[in-house]
Amino acid sequence: MKRRDIVRGGSLVLLLGASQIARGAGIVAVRVWPAPEYSRVTIESDTQLKTKQLVMIDPPRLAVDIEGLQLSPELRELVAKVRADDPFIAGIRASQQLPGVVRLLVELKQQAVPQVFTLAPVAAYQHRLVFDFYPVKQVDPLEVLINERLRDFDKRPSIAQTPPSTPPQVQVDPLGDLIAQRADRPRAAPAPAPVASTPPAATARAPAPLAPPIPERTDRLIIIALDPGHGGEDPGAVGPAGTREKDIVLQVAHRLRDRINGASVNGNPMRAYLTRDADFFVPLQVRVQKARRVQADLFVSIHADAFITPTARGASVFALSQGAASSAAARWMADKENRADLIGGINVRTQDAQVARMMLDMSTTAQINDSMKLGGALLGEIGRVGKLHKAAVEQAGFAVLKAPDIPSVLVETAFISNPEEEQRLRSDDYQEKLADALMRGIQRYFARNPPLARSRSV
Repeated sequence: MKRRDIVRGGSLVLLLGASQIARGAGIVAVRVWPAPEYSRVTIESDTQLKTKQLVMIDPPRLAVDIEGLQLSPELRELVAKVRADDPFIAGIRASQQLPGVVRLLVELKQQAVPQVFTLAPVAAYQHRLVFDFYPVKQVDPLEVLINERLRDFDKRPSIAQTPPSTPPQVQVDPLGDLIAQRADRPRAAPAPAPVASTPPAATARAPAPLAPPIPERTDRLIIIALDPGHGGEDPGAVGPAGTREKDIVLQVAHRLRDRINGASVNGNPMRAYLTRDADFFVPLQVRVQKARRVQADLFVSIHADAFITPTARGASVFALSQGAASSAAARWMADKENRADLIGGINVRTQDAQVARMMLDMSTTAQINDSMKLGGALLGEIGRVGKLHKAAVEQAGFAVLKAPDIPSVLVETAFISNPEEEQRLRSDDYQEKLADALMRGIQRYFARNPPLARSRSV
């Protein structure tokens, strides 16, 4: 081979290399996840991306320069993926800032706290670049629950609807009572209202029917934390027909929430609190923190099981174990569920290492004993509407069950990997029966273990 041919060959290699560099990283997919708690933008690529970002205040915007990219149709899709009802993101613009540098300008509807981070490949995902937008001021979830209860209270017949011949009932401050009862503080009795005199003519008429009496006090809320597993970037298990676990468990949680919100325990109103009420990801530790923040009386995490073979079937209930798992299958299940943070994607730089270590040692014997009782009550009712995978509550080290002061269980409603059970999980009829069974199990637990009036450190 002549030297000129070698040089030409080398030039050809160099040209190909330059072409590859100019092409930049390959974009696999772009996704936008709007939610009331935070909004997320994800760019998935075949190589790790490097960024520089700038936060602008007036108007609120985030500019992110992404190195190693050329403007592509996939990136332009981000513009169309922003929904009008996104609480944080108003729009996204993409432009070729410099050769090999793409600028994304995220226009915000309100001041937000942005987090920009990368995730290494895991499960079905390649490299991910993530933008999260959190509100400057977090909403108090306990206040939201109390306000929901007050709206129910306001729908009751009012004094204005009471006939003139009926003495007005004593009115109270329901919000104050709810807050006082949740904090276990005594409330002063309300002052009696003046009683109007009855006109003489009214005594000759038949008494009009009385309006339902307004209670003299409102007892504390019984709060049930419902935790629909997975969500957002983490679809959970996927059935043979493409059914995603994250969708099914959210539907079941909504049905159960409706039942809880219409029930009471010994005259105490019940209220359900969902750790996620839409399709977004919540880290495992945050799910526990949310339940503790609303001082939940119970924590029920809802999932749909999967296994490597399609023949596995039946529902299961799990509680936390301080030691070894009750079986190899329970340990395998806990390991699988505990990987949710890796798949869903958390910004490890914002995690408090001290809190993370504390969460590992927060379980108590009393909490586990109560969790076993709750699990037994639920398992007995679930077995009336479907097949059980195991007839006893199993135990393993599930991270999502580590609230030290809340009886906590994880319910695997069925095997979504089983074609027959996948179809059942998709049916409205089975979801209704399942929600009924879970509700009966909760009521059965409280019948034997009345909720205590106690304060918790949150």
